[in-house]
Amino acid sequence: MNDAIKDLLYRMADDELIIGHRNSEWTGLGPILEEDIAFSSIAQDQIGHALAIYTLLQQHFEAGTPDAIAFGRDEKDFHSSHFVELPIGDYAFSLMRHFLFDHAESLRYEMLTQSSFAPLAALAKKIKGELKYHVLHADLWVTKLGKGTEESHARMQTALNEAFPYALGMFEPSKFEDELQTNNIFEGEAALQAKWLDAIAPIIDKAGLVLPDVAPSSIIFGGRNGYHSVYLQPMVEEMSEVYRLDPAATW
Repeated sequence: MNDAIKDLLYRMADDELIIGHRNSEWTGLGPILEEDIAFSSIAQDQIGHALAIYTLLQQHFEAGTPDAIAFGRDEKDFHSSHFVELPIGDYAFSLMRHFLFDHAESLRYEMLTQSSFAPLAALAKKIKGELKYHVLHADLWVTKLGKGTEESHARMQTALNEAFPYALGMFEPSKFEDELQTNNIFEGEAALQAKWLDAIAPIIDKAGLVLPDVAPSSIIFGGRNGYHSVYLQPMVEEMSEVYRLDPAATW
């Protein structure tokens, strides 16, 4: 059972770490000052969530320090989805990714409040409150821009069309799905995906947007098993550059 829990924790934490770094790239570049601050704050929360989960791995599974986990692994050892690895693109894409990702994370943590792994359930109860504000922010702006000008609507629909096959890849099944469900650790990726679709569909409709049809063969899988996009390796090298100069250094 330990391997199943570790796999779940790595999936969650690696997604949070990578998208947190991606969202931090908007600092100083937001289309308006309010959004510059918002994306910076969201990024800080996400990296904080990664830290909390890496700490669980250290405390319960002897996985090394959070810094060593985050910055000491090679690209192939990450469990992140391709969705979070993609460059920030334009604001429409980053906003749509924020909307799709944070709805999934909010529901994931809500489900995990019932986990039989007590340390994760306790953490989920804490984090789900923060994610409520992420979701409110994303819903507001997706609706506002989807119903805005002809150009803003077109940009948001294009972003949704581009992002959706990658977003479905967040729910790539784990080889431990049965074990997680049998032991009441987590209901599973299929259950999460169903809840996610139910949650986002009304908001997409309210924004005047249309969820694209995606063939199963077009869903972008692989990241959970170490097969990553071309974007992750340069990102890992950049974000770990200082740590790798002297991993034993203290601040």
